[in-house]
Amino acid sequence: MKPKRIFLVRHGESEGNIDLSSYARKQDFKLLLTEEGVQQATTAGQYLKQLIGNESVQFYVSPMWRTRMTFEYLASSFEREQVQWKEDPRMREQEWGHFRDLKANLAIDDERQKFGTFYYRIKDGESCADVYDRISDFMHSLFRDFENTDYPENIVLVTHGMTIRIFLMRWFHWTIEEFESLRNPRNCEIIQLSQDASTGKYQIVSELRRKKLKPEDTYEWQVFTDRNQKA
Repeated sequence: MKPKRIFLVRHGESEGNIDLSSYARKQDFKLLLTEEGVQQATTAGQYLKQLIGNESVQFYVSPMWRTRMTFEYLASSFEREQVQWKEDPRMREQEWGHFRDLKANLAIDDERQKFGTFYYRIKDGESCADVYDRISDFMHSLFRDFENTDYPENIVLVTHGMTIRIFLMRWFHWTIEEFESLRNPRNCEIIQLSQDASTGKYQIVSELRRKKLKPEDTYEWQVFTDRNQKA
């Protein structure tokens, strides 16, 4: 049974969000929420509870510590019997590989923006295209879960900004350019997808943050529907 709603939640403000030099001395997966991040997650949980009410909810959680913490504060607004949850490593943040100082991280980020974030592979880490592959695999598991007759009415994915963009791209079959035109959601921003009862399909009911692509970063193409048309 497909859920009525799908919620995508980025983790709350973390140590890495306020101090980029954290990545030079602490593993990415160990970064914790700040006090502000805890408050953001608590507030987001209260808002989710208002939307979901007493309906059942299934959480899928990235294993990184900031997302685990975010889940704990989100779930604290719900009754224990309402909540089911799973941890899934495929929902983790894009990997940067290893410790790097602030100067090196800034240089990588600058080059990645110039090259194009989807295709750029971080040395010893991942490209967004790599994340696309593992999110696609995660979706196969998600669809199998949907086959359960008693599947919860709502799901919440607690994950990371870029991973949310990749999930939306994969779910709605967007182009690379459409992915690149999106900005990451803010910390603990909630993106809601609601199912159309008549078609079974989902629509985004939240406003997405966007940026304007330069003309040289897009490729206009035409699909030929005439079978006799040759390229």
